[in-house]
Amino acid sequence: MGSFNWVCLIFILQFLCPVSIFSDSFLSSNGLSEIPTKFLNFAKNQVVYDWMVGIRRKIHENPELCYEEFETSELIRAELDKMGIAYKHPVAVTGVVGFIGTGRPPFVAVRADMDALAIQEMVEWEHKSKRPGKMHACGHDAHVTMLLGAAKILKEHEEELKGTVVLVFQPAEEGGGGAGKILEAGILENVSAIFGLHVAHNLPVGVVASRPGSLLAGSGFFEAVISGKGGHAAIPQHSVDPILAASNVIVSLQHLVSREADPLDSQVVTVAKFQGGGAFNVIPDSVTIGGTFRAFSKETLMQLRQRIEQVITGQAAVQRCNATVNFHEKDKPYYPPTINDEDLHEHFQKVAGDMLGMHKVNNMQPLMGSEDFSFYQEVIPGYFFMLGMENKTLGPFDSVHSPYFRVNEEALPYGAALHASLAARYLLKFQQEAPLIEEKYHDEL
Repeated sequence: MGSFNWVCLIFILQFLCPVSIFSDSFLSSNGLSEIPTKFLNFAKNQVVYDWMVGIRRKIHENPELCYEEFETSELIRAELDKMGIAYKHPVAVTGVVGFIGTGRPPFVAVRADMDALAIQEMVEWEHKSKRPGKMHACGHDAHVTMLLGAAKILKEHEEELKGTVVLVFQPAEEGGGGAGKILEAGILENVSAIFGLHVAHNLPVGVVASRPGSLLAGSGFFEAVISGKGGHAAIPQHSVDPILAASNVIVSLQHLVSREADPLDSQVVTVAKFQGGGAFNVIPDSVTIGGTFRAFSKETLMQLRQRIEQVITGQAAVQRCNATVNFHEKDKPYYPPTINDEDLHEHFQKVAGDMLGMHKVNNMQPLMGSEDFSFYQEVIPGYFFMLGMENKTLGPFDSVHSPYFRVNEEALPYGAALHASLAARYLLKFQQEAPLIEEKYHDEL
């Protein structure tokens, strides 16, 4: 399905999936509240659960880095084909975008990221990564699986959908800005809302957490080469020491937050890379440092970028060195802050509360981590939440980006059912707006 005629897609979907006529009982508040429980029971069915576990383990064994997710993409398409779900591929190199429902407005999207990390897995188990130096250390294998699980749920209940659910299987979240590439493809232009999730190692299974407004920080990366003049360590006066210059740069960079930032405007500047020298008694010609900077507003992020460059070049010059700074915008684009829509927060609380109980729907503090889901939120009302997977009987779970990171597969049905419920309930809740959306968008996605 590399190329697909959109008019044909709408025509086919409308004939295969006619708009259902809902009974008053189904559209009542009681009917709406029953959807999450019904979907969760479906996802917990042993056959469905085993199917999801098998998919997750297959993806985990074969991790692929950003924009290299060809086998993962092929697996997704094969499963969608089995379910009879139409899709568009390729989108953003390896991405897949599927469609379930009437093919008519309103359109609501649900997103999962696909890529792995360049980390050597240290967890010893039967389905350990088969690719040296690559690992699903952030749970994206589970995210893909849960969205496929949601697809199965929604396809099974397709006659209950008043509109169209758009399934976004996105590449390159880990620094590649795949969400931006999905948007550039124009395939989400008429989507009214989008939802996403991330597994959380420190929340119990069956518990979710999020908040309205700022949830995750925006982020950028920097790398600098500080050049001096190498020489013998015993006669430093004949050299220009780039290690000393780099040390002063690192200390000065910390002052950007401690002395220039508003204490109420959370920011982070971290130098996590320092490379230079290879002998105890030789001053090197140059040193390379690198790191990340984060903030909860785009304006603050750009201010940090400007000051980072000024501090590095200025402090290097004080030590008689030269410095070049690279922010790698092309291969590591800036991520905007992740900001949850206020109305969708209310929607999330109602749906998750009906499924799990309100005592398991937590408000959380903002985190300085970043997510490229934020690209969607810049143009579409969006909502992102954390899904618990901790089970203390299984021992402690390491945090994401650790070589010891594990996924508790007990969380898979919850993620699948939440995805499906958030989308289905959104379509039902806003069905009264559908005529206006149809007129505006001429029945096309």
